[in-house]
Amino acid sequence: MRESYLCRTPEEMENLGKEYGKKAKKGTVISLRGSLGAGKTVFARGLARALGINESIVSPTFTLIQEYDGSLKMYHMDLYRLSSEEDFIALGGEDFLYSDGVCLIEWSEIIDEMLPSGTLFVNIKINEDQSRIVEVTDERSRS
Repeated sequence: MRESYLCRTPEEMENLGKEYGKKAKKGTVISLRGSLGAGKTVFARGLARALGINESIVSPTFTLIQEYDGSLKMYHMDLYRLSSEEDFIALGGEDFLYSDGVCLIEWSEIIDEMLPSGTLFVNIKINEDQSRIVEVTDERSRS
């Protein structure tokens, strides 16, 4: 499966997140990939809204993992500051990959080999006009 979207505004990115949030079920793992400022957290905010989570959704860069309660639990991780799979394991992160909630992981490249089959990969690229191309696949993509 490969789907591609053009998001011209943060609202369109958030709405795309909502659409995937409506499809989410227990055990869903989403790898959010893109450069700093690409819109990963905006996508996560939309997904959270679809799960009935009204809390402020911010990138968990310094806390590493944020947990939210909604129609399903949402675990939002930011692995930017980790340096290895061992760091992720020591954090207890592996448990979240096989939880009964939805797991969104920013900067998941560091644990690429640990991601379960069925992970959705959301790759966000910034265009020159600041719009975003969002490619969603269910297979590992090294783009």
